[in-house]
Amino acid sequence: MNATAVWSSTRPSHRLSWRLARWLGRSILALVSLLMLVPIIWMVLTSFKTQAEIAAWPPPLLPHTFVWENYRNAWETAPFARYFLNSAIVAVSATLGNLTVCTLAAYAFARLRFPGRDLSFSVVLATLMVPSQVTLVPTFLIVRYLSWINTYWALIIPPLGTAFGTFLLRQFFLTIPGELEEAARIDGAGRLGILWRIIVPLAQPALATLAIFTFIGFWDDFLWPLITISVDDMRTVQLGLSIFKNEYSIDWPRLMAASTFIQVPVFAVYLAAQRYFVEGVVLSGLKG
Repeated sequence: MNATAVWSSTRPSHRLSWRLARWLGRSILALVSLLMLVPIIWMVLTSFKTQAEIAAWPPPLLPHTFVWENYRNAWETAPFARYFLNSAIVAVSATLGNLTVCTLAAYAFARLRFPGRDLSFSVVLATLMVPSQVTLVPTFLIVRYLSWINTYWALIIPPLGTAFGTFLLRQFFLTIPGELEEAARIDGAGRLGILWRIIVPLAQPALATLAIFTFIGFWDDFLWPLITISVDDMRTVQLGLSIFKNEYSIDWPRLMAASTFIQVPVFAVYLAAQRYFVEGVVLSGLKG
């Protein structure tokens, strides 16, 4: 029997093994995805239940009657329109600011040559290992010294220029051919012109990825607004959820209803930029 016959006889078994491995991998991914979706599904279903159904044991998976009034009551319990406006201003402004700062820093670390560049980048990466709780008190003291308490500045300015965003964009910038910049430089373009006209358009997947991470992070942030905001007019949506807690009990249906509709912008932003998000994660070297 020659080599061709041996290869032909073993080919179906290899193909079957490959299909089995692919099916097993997809099954595992589907199971993990389902497990991650269980809290979200439970939150949405609970938002339609009554207080009696939540207190029952064992609690029913599906509500006997979908109580849509929970959403209206939750919206009217607290001024969520104002909270949504505050969170939108903070999240959008912080996203644009973070993209600007991280883009400039990443371009400098990726393309410019200056003494101490690698050491400076190592120091920036080292800050990723510092817990945010360590810098919480010093940052608060600076914000209070600047009289930014109960202002948008306190929620937007301190977290700008993250080390993660700088690292993400730098990894993507390194994949862009340097010949494109050399050609633009021959045509008379400066550093900022090259960055704006060549690098930024090519880095849209990485920028979209960073925008999603930044928007979600600021929209869901609770600890920092809790420390710097004490007036109701400046509360964000996460602080607004504390309205549903009192000394003795929690109105779980309205709390779950409020938790559901404040996550709608997050899902909308992610779905709108999902294609760029996946492409940016793969191309920037963050996969695995």
